[in-house]
Formats: sequence, structure tokens, C-alpha cells
Amino acid sequence: MNKLLIIAVMVTLLALSAESSRMPRQAVEEERGTMTKITDSIRSYYDDSITTANGYIESIKGMKMEEKAMNMFEETSKAVSTYATILQDQLYHYFVNREQ
Repeated sequence: MNKLLIIAVMVTLLALSAESSRMPRQAVEEERGTMTKITDSIRSYYDDSITTANGYIESIKGMKMEEKAMNMFEETSKAVSTYATILQDQLYHYFVNREQ
């Protein structure tokens, strides 16, 4: 019973000290205002970057660069896959012959 009483008193004192160390409500609202400003500026930068990227994409579409870029991508991927297959074959034969 004494232990329970001591624990109850300790919890009460802890609760009272936690209550007295709370920040005033005005300071909390100021922090929220700062966070809102930071969030708004980040959103603004993000929106500006998206708008700029969309503008670049539209200018590329206007110059018919999309087809050229697609053709270049296809040719590059064919060449890379060919050389990757050759490299894979060479490595396979190197390790197989090394074991023997």
C-alpha cells in the first residue's frame, strides 16, 4: 500500500511539473505560422520547377524533338543491349574455362 501511495504522489508531482513547463499558446501559434511559411515557400518552389519543366517539354514537342529523342533512345538501347550480351558471353566463357 505504501508503494502505491508513493507512486501516486510521484505521478502527481510529475504531472504538475509537466503542466508548469508548457509553452504559452501564443508561442505555439507563432511556430505554426513559421512552419506554414516554410511549407508555402517549398510548395512555391516546387510549383515553379514543375511549370518550368512543363515549359521545356512543350518547347521540345514544338520542335519535333520528341521523335528524334525516341529514335536516339531506341538506337542507344539496342547498342547497349548488344554490348551487354557480348560482355555477358565473354564473362561466362572466362569463368567456365577458368574452372577447367
